[in-house]
Amino acid sequence: MKILMVLTSHDQMGDTGHKTGFWLEEFTAPYYVFRDAGADITIASPKGGQPPVDPNSETEEALTETTRRFQQDAHAKESLASTKKLTDVNMNGYDAIFYPGGHGPLWDLVNDDKSVALIKSTYEQDKIIGAVCHAPAVFKNVEVKPGQNIVGGRNVTGFSNSEEDAVGLSGVVPFLLEDMLKANTATYTRGDDWAPHIVVDGKLITGQNPASSEGAAKAVVQALQEA
Repeated sequence: MKILMVLTSHDQMGDTGHKTGFWLEEFTAPYYVFRDAGADITIASPKGGQPPVDPNSETEEALTETTRRFQQDAHAKESLASTKKLTDVNMNGYDAIFYPGGHGPLWDLVNDDKSVALIKSTYEQDKIIGAVCHAPAVFKNVEVKPGQNIVGGRNVTGFSNSEEDAVGLSGVVPFLLEDMLKANTATYTRGDDWAPHIVVDGKLITGQNPASSEGAAKAVVQALQEA
């Protein structure tokens, strides 16, 4: 199985002067689920090269078993430092596409024409689409039919309004993810703040928050094995 993982290239938290990027655990947990299942993984980002890591995800309290494993893994670090440019990939050679979160995607991937095209292509080829935490933001501008968003009528989850409130960024982000998904007529569900919550709707798989990263990735692997 071949999986394309797509990371943000955006490193600024609005105009606050604070840094953002992708959330490390939301990359490392799925990466190792995929790798340990024998998947061939390609990592891509809008600008290519090393994507920005949210510095808050590298603090001691944010570290997990998989982030520590990553810190000792020269091969994984090299793969992350040399991501392909999104414009240089297409879905023909892959079985699934997976988007780790962090706040960065709210600014770049949501409006990235190539990312939108990749998701649409994945959908049209009836392949698996996964996104965790803030990454379901990437669906905002993906229309699968005129006037119908990819999440329209689908069961999804993603970073909740109450979780955004808890981190104090509801007034900073360009939009609230939960509100956007509901506005696109998705059936949004959520678990408790910071608890794992994974939603599988056919080949669309979403996770609510960092704690949902591993479970969402395992659901992707299960869907690939069943396919």
